[in-house]
Amino acid sequence: MKKWRSAWAGLALSYGSIVVIIVLLICSFFYIYFSRSYNEELRNKNQLILENTARTIEGTVLKRVQQMYVDLALDKSANLRLFADQEDQNGLNQVVDLQELLKAKVAANTDIVQGIHLYYPARNMMLSSLYGLRYNADQSEGSGYYADWLQEMRISKHSSLWTPTRHIPKDIFSSETNGDTHGLFTYAHSYPFRSTGETSEVIIAIDVKEEAVNTIIENMMPSQYQHTVVINAAGDAVSRLQEHSSGQLDVYTSSLKKVLALGQVKGSFDENIGDAPHVVSYQTLPSTQWKIYSATPSSYYYEQSIMIQKLILGICLIALLIGLILSAVLLHANYSPIKRLVGRIKDWSGTSPTQVTNEFRLIDNAFLHLKEKVSHLEETVHANSAAVRHKAVLNLLQGNPEHKPWQEERAALGIAKQYKEYCCMLMNTGAGVTLADYDAATQPEVIARLMHGLECLSLQDSRLIAEELPDKRLAVILCTDVASEALLNKFAELLLAETRQQLQPDIQLSTGCWVSDLRDIHKSFYEAQVLMKYAYFLPELPILNDSALLQREHSLDEIPQNLLGKFRDKLQSRQLAEAVGTIEQVVEHMREGQYPADYCHFILSNMVFNYSDAAKNVRYKHPLQFGHPDLYHEYTHQRDIVAYRNWLTASISTFMEETENRNSERAVSTIELAKQYIEANLSEDLSLEAVGAKVFLSPKYLSKLFKEEMGVTYTDYVTSRRMEQAKVLIENNNMTIDRVASSVGYGTTAYFIKRFKEMYGCTPGNYVRSLSSAAMTEARS
Repeated sequence: MKKWRSAWAGLALSYGSIVVIIVLLICSFFYIYFSRSYNEELRNKNQLILENTARTIEGTVLKRVQQMYVDLALDKSANLRLFADQEDQNGLNQVVDLQELLKAKVAANTDIVQGIHLYYPARNMMLSSLYGLRYNADQSEGSGYYADWLQEMRISKHSSLWTPTRHIPKDIFSSETNGDTHGLFTYAHSYPFRSTGETSEVIIAIDVKEEAVNTIIENMMPSQYQHTVVINAAGDAVSRLQEHSSGQLDVYTSSLKKVLALGQVKGSFDENIGDAPHVVSYQTLPSTQWKIYSATPSSYYYEQSIMIQKLILGICLIALLIGLILSAVLLHANYSPIKRLVGRIKDWSGTSPTQVTNEFRLIDNAFLHLKEKVSHLEETVHANSAAVRHKAVLNLLQGNPEHKPWQEERAALGIAKQYKEYCCMLMNTGAGVTLADYDAATQPEVIARLMHGLECLSLQDSRLIAEELPDKRLAVILCTDVASEALLNKFAELLLAETRQQLQPDIQLSTGCWVSDLRDIHKSFYEAQVLMKYAYFLPELPILNDSALLQREHSLDEIPQNLLGKFRDKLQSRQLAEAVGTIEQVVEHMREGQYPADYCHFILSNMVFNYSDAAKNVRYKHPLQFGHPDLYHEYTHQRDIVAYRNWLTASISTFMEETENRNSERAVSTIELAKQYIEANLSEDLSLEAVGAKVFLSPKYLSKLFKEEMGVTYTDYVTSRRMEQAKVLIENNNMTIDRVASSVGYGTTAYFIKRFKEMYGCTPGNYVRSLSSAAMTEARS
């Protein structure tokens, strides 16, 4: 009986019971949770994935295609009604420019768009980015590839339509496809906006790649990809069932009809498909009213649920085993010191083993005898009062004073009476302030002497509590019975005078709000911290107590983006006066505007990063080793925004001066590099942006160099080199005009012919004939 009353038995029973109860509770909770709700959560997750997929298709494909139509319709650079008037005689240049616009739109959206077509019903003509200009468009070669939207729009009472997917050979001019096709569906819309298909002057049709939709489905629904299809309101597949399921479309027919019959935007239901239960989910695309249909086998949900339940059971069994082992270890670890302690108590007290029935009772009696000895340790606690006081102040400022030892912490702070009002003030004696007259070893002593001097100030009905924070700032808690702004300002000025007399730096002080309970002082401390953020932007203010600064912290105002863009552009174009003026404007905005401090610091660092990028783009090397880390390091060491402005202005001035000197020396060599690149790549993209990137110059500066060094514009130089190469190819090679045009970088033959004629006074065909005539004349002679 004595053994079962011992501490060992009590610990063993406690540990074992706790482990068993915890494991049983965890096992029961997870079993109930997963058996009742896991399957439903999986279905909801599947539906959520389907909704996200629909939003992605809507935003990245359908809305984008509709926006392309709007952009074309509003584009003033080309006349969409080029062939709308039967009697209008349109020049070749306008046709070429309009086709180039269509090609540019396609090139900018090649990830989703295959081609753009303009069909003119009145003249049965079509201008296409793929097929060029076609007369009798509905009967010309390849008309079967676009007959669906063309025929339907000509008689449509609506302004737009979306077609189902059709498969078109990648080369429509070849009679043999070799299976090389791609799926397209088309968005057709009448022009002008409010016209219908049958009354429209122009029909704008955009061919959209089926793979753009399929790729989104495959990426966002990889496990359901093979069982997912997009259908229109008539039940036709807009995006086909994938490869492994494309031959089984009839299997899904009944569930597809059910989805259409329900007429709901989204939903989910159970359905037997191919003698197997499935969960059918669908989601409507708002722009087209198409539906994304997905059929997932029901086993997908149950298998995961069963697997999870087995996993939970296994984990619980392992946890039970580990818990019992740990209980035994803890029992041994906890009982061993008890056993040793009991043995020592017996030795000290002379108690015989027969007199001990429970180890805890013996230990309790021993501690009663130690009570007198513990009282003598109070002197040691007083010796550590400074550390206790520091911790108490930090707990108050952080807003987490513990409830039980609150009275003890109050005593450690030295507050003998209950004051009615409290306020926190913050001084930046650490960050950004240099104690010039003291070395690092004596600074803590100076701060301690300062805090002692502040607390010893003779104040009527008030008391100051000063403590240094981990960030080297000084927090001062004002305790008083009468709270007023005049009193607070008086104390703030007194603190500044005392602190400046001790440390002699330029110090700023911020004040928080009044609170009636010392345990709420963290609220006042928070306000003081917020106000101190604006010391950087308002260095001329010794005391920061304006409530308007607190409102700035929640402001959503933003500095005009054109200022930041202007700063970046002026850096790239080396316009020093404008760049410096922009810096002045940004600084003025921050000092006078209602912008949060963190947002302003973000803008300042962004300007530094833009400056660093500009320096790196021109490979600027400086003894200071410009780059992101060094410039940012210099920026963080600026005392205030005025110092930041002066530093950034001086640094940019030096950068531009040295860059201009270097550029003047390298101009000639850079022109030679650009000419060599142009000569070797006449058939490639030779825009100012492309060539400027190759020789590490901005397009504007490269154009300026060509004008100054070569005496001709960059465009004229490139055109002359291409025309000379074209002339050589015509003279020495048996090549068609189309191949010559592509070989010298012209995408359209018509535009090449125009430029050739402007250069040499005749078309390439006439030039070839003149060469042939000259050759025949020479042969006869």
